[in-house]
Amino acid sequence: MNLPTVSVIVPTKNEAANLPHVLPLIPAWVHEVILVDGHSTDDTIATAQALLPSIRIVQQEGRGKGAALRTGFAAATGQVIVMIDADGSMDPREIPAFVGMLMSGWDFVKGSRFMAGGGTSDMTPLRYVGNLFFTVSVKVMFGANYTDLCYGYNAFWADVLPVLELDGDGFEIETMMNTRAVRAGLRVVEVPSYEADRIHGTSNLRTFPDGWRVLKTILREAVRPQVRYEPNQRLTQISMLKGE
Repeated sequence: MNLPTVSVIVPTKNEAANLPHVLPLIPAWVHEVILVDGHSTDDTIATAQALLPSIRIVQQEGRGKGAALRTGFAAATGQVIVMIDADGSMDPREIPAFVGMLMSGWDFVKGSRFMAGGGTSDMTPLRYVGNLFFTVSVKVMFGANYTDLCYGYNAFWADVLPVLELDGDGFEIETMMNTRAVRAGLRVVEVPSYEADRIHGTSNLRTFPDGWRVLKTILREAVRPQVRYEPNQRLTQISMLKGE
């Protein structure tokens, strides 16, 4: 069985100390790793190039995690896109599980810390309550059977990007993707994922301001017109990859 070409997007800003715990663990069969640099002032770029000489460096357009991811998505050339954080909290060794589910016919695969096999050591009680509230809200409003909403370890076929019409700049980008995927009629599935503590440095996440952005995103998505996804020739492509 052949694998699709996979682009791994790694948004960074001053993550030089964490990259040695991330980049070497990305599977060697990945087609390309794209580091989106948010104007780092440390040795992020030099460290990345030393660890992975084949890495592609792209300078972020705009500000915020959402802007960084959208920059990476625009630069990706793979059939599949995987998004992963650079702080060591997400394990690149889980990438095969995500890609495997895509090869099984799903359009969009999202990690969950709260399904069997998942977990987290990097969540305060306040953030847990907030995530639970947002997850239940999306279930009620959109019929999404998610167990975890505000987690950014996702993988998807690149050809679904146009229907998602992503325009978020901050941490709300993950909520935007997850709600639009459901509303567009994509085949969405969760896989268990473990979120570890950030290894070095401090997170740019701000609990209340970013929580407010997530809430506003959910409310806006409820009234936003959504383009429905029309199945294309990908099932044929998957069959070819599998040698069927």
